[in-house]
Amino acid sequence: MVANRLLLLAATCLVPVALAWPAEAQTRQPRQAAPAAAPAQGIVRGIDVAGNQRIEQDTIRSYMLLQPGDAFDADRLDRSLRTLFATGLFRDVTVTRVGDRIRVQVEENPIVNRVAFEGNSKVSDDVLRPEVQMRPRAVFTPQQAQADRQRILDIYARRGRFAARVEPKLIQLDQNRVDVVFEITEGEAALVSRINFVGNNAFSDSRLRDVVATREQAWYRILSTSDIYDPERLNFDRELLRRYYLRSGYADVQVAAATAELAPDRSGFFVTYTLDEGVRYRVGQVQITSTLRGVEPEALMRELAVGQGAWYDGDAVERSVEALSDAVGLRGIPFVEVRPRVVRDREGRRVDITFEIAEGTRAYVERIDIQGNARTQDRVIRREFRIAEGDAFNAAQVRRSRQRIRDLGYFGQAEITAQPGSAPDRTVLQTTVTERATGEVSLGGGFSTDAGFLTDFGVRERNFLGTGVDARLQTMLAQRRTQIDFSVTDPSFLDRNLAAGVDIFYITRNLTETSGYREKRVGTALRAGYEFNERVRQSWAYSLVQRDIFDITSDASRFIREQRGQTLLSQIGTTLSYDVRDSRIEPKSGYIIRVGTDVAGLGGDVAYVRLRGDVAGYIPLERFFGDPDYVLALQAGVGQLSPWGGRPERIIDRFFLGGDNLRGFALAGAGPRDVPSGDPLGGRLIWTGTTELRFPLPLPSELGLLGRAFVDVGSLSNTPVTGTGVADDSSPRVGAGVGLSWRTPVGLINIDIAQALVKKSYDETQLVRFGFGTRF
Repeated sequence: MVANRLLLLAATCLVPVALAWPAEAQTRQPRQAAPAAAPAQGIVRGIDVAGNQRIEQDTIRSYMLLQPGDAFDADRLDRSLRTLFATGLFRDVTVTRVGDRIRVQVEENPIVNRVAFEGNSKVSDDVLRPEVQMRPRAVFTPQQAQADRQRILDIYARRGRFAARVEPKLIQLDQNRVDVVFEITEGEAALVSRINFVGNNAFSDSRLRDVVATREQAWYRILSTSDIYDPERLNFDRELLRRYYLRSGYADVQVAAATAELAPDRSGFFVTYTLDEGVRYRVGQVQITSTLRGVEPEALMRELAVGQGAWYDGDAVERSVEALSDAVGLRGIPFVEVRPRVVRDREGRRVDITFEIAEGTRAYVERIDIQGNARTQDRVIRREFRIAEGDAFNAAQVRRSRQRIRDLGYFGQAEITAQPGSAPDRTVLQTTVTERATGEVSLGGGFSTDAGFLTDFGVRERNFLGTGVDARLQTMLAQRRTQIDFSVTDPSFLDRNLAAGVDIFYITRNLTETSGYREKRVGTALRAGYEFNERVRQSWAYSLVQRDIFDITSDASRFIREQRGQTLLSQIGTTLSYDVRDSRIEPKSGYIIRVGTDVAGLGGDVAYVRLRGDVAGYIPLERFFGDPDYVLALQAGVGQLSPWGGRPERIIDRFFLGGDNLRGFALAGAGPRDVPSGDPLGGRLIWTGTTELRFPLPLPSELGLLGRAFVDVGSLSNTPVTGTGVADDSSPRVGAGVGLSWRTPVGLINIDIAQALVKKSYDETQLVRFGFGTRF
């Protein structure tokens, strides 16, 4: 008995009794109790607990492997000690045998009162806080603190700050509470000094550097993080390189490795990508086979994005699969599956592709579930679906529905996944969205050649109260223009395929320098629009506008002075458009055709019919230049105004030529003019045309610089003004030049330098047009 007590006493003396911080903030492991010299004798009569403050004694007793009534066992006593330590609840534990009882002395770990960060300026608290696992009111453990320290270091490493240091510090409070403060020394970011490629014969290093997301260190990347070394980004770069080669015909390409080596002076990393390009394939035979009744393969060939003789393009194959699925699905044929079969002939360097169309698994939409829309109403999302509950599952319609939901602009992410339903032939469309902010408050400034220096302020909510209604108030104050515009638009009025809206506006323009007068417009407009299908749309608008021509200059012509005074415009107009562009913002392929009519005279002081039409087409030139930013843009427009009812139009109703629609000429610089005064008179007949080549500049792509070379041609004629000194010549005017678009962090800058090649002596030319604007 005495020997056993001595052994237990020795074991308890080996247990650490204090935790020094942070030097001893490591996982505490109780020492092994010395083995008993002989089997323990006696029965445990009770367990006494001391030192506990928050934790109930019964809770502590429950962790003991020896309970009252058990025979004393030194091994089980030792394991009980380890079990108590493993709970993470205690800073120190001692277990001793006192006669026929067991005494458990504990020192509880403190409770976390607050978790704070100090010294972090590059990474905000909002980023760090979700990453650490330690929370207020939780039990503090050194192990958890060290784990959180490593998580913070990992965050900084992903941002290229490998020299960061993190030290957890404790601030002792009363009632055994602590504040945990992570003291952070962020250090300098490790930048990428050089990017190299090994094994690339088809493409130069400079071309491949534009493909990868990682960038070399440069002064102009001061606002970017792409030149900061990030190991995770290297794996993404490997995939970018692989897909680039696949698009260029290298079907066997392998990106063997992406390695990084710290420079000898530790100033940055050298990143090297090792490539095995393989051979380049051309597309051989292209076929479509179908086992579906009513599907003629020959009629679907035009849907393919691949063609015989072209370089093999993996992305084009994927686009062809999707296009075929959509083409068949949109014909009302459900359960479609398209499989591409690619056969490579390495000796002939040819790829034969067969698109096999077959019946897929039969399934019907049981229901559509939506989650993640805490603010946006369900009906706003459901009305974008091209498929309904009970319909046959159609992958093409599901993809189109997903795209329409994304196009709303209310969600950062929108995904639709097919989940098993209540039966094998039932499918649940699980729609998951992540909402993002739809409200905007903007303040901007800039300069344009026509308006001068300007500032604008706007308030907009694109999803008002989650209903999908777009409400906007916009003001602009410029040297030669003032505009206030309030508009409300419901894109699905009464949950129908009908967009409806109202505008209220106030506009003043100072045209004294170019036309000899000022004008003011105050009015309202009612709008409505609907889609016939995904490509054809028609819109209607009724406008009621009070116009005023005033402050006519003393040297203005009599034709301008005759326009003085107020008029009321009552006008209804419609526009029909056919749009197959790949993007409405920066199109690179496709075209759009618009035709419209405006009829004024249903009340008001003027009566006329205005016909207008324009077409714009975009031809990608990537296959010639190897860069998708090479685009040929072709545009043409025409307009005609005809008065009726004996109430002729005012000068502000006519067409004008020059400025944006005919570069090389000043605003209203070409067309009919009162030669003695130089005042433009406007015309009733106009046509314009533009040929423009858009191309990237030989500079890093992230600079956002794009160049253009253009030729503009146009004609304006048929002014109603007649008299001595009035020139009205319908001969074409031509301007040509080059331009630059620069997407800077503070806004878009546009510069055009153009020369008027064909002009009349009385036309006003303009060499440079400049525009700059920003919002913040």
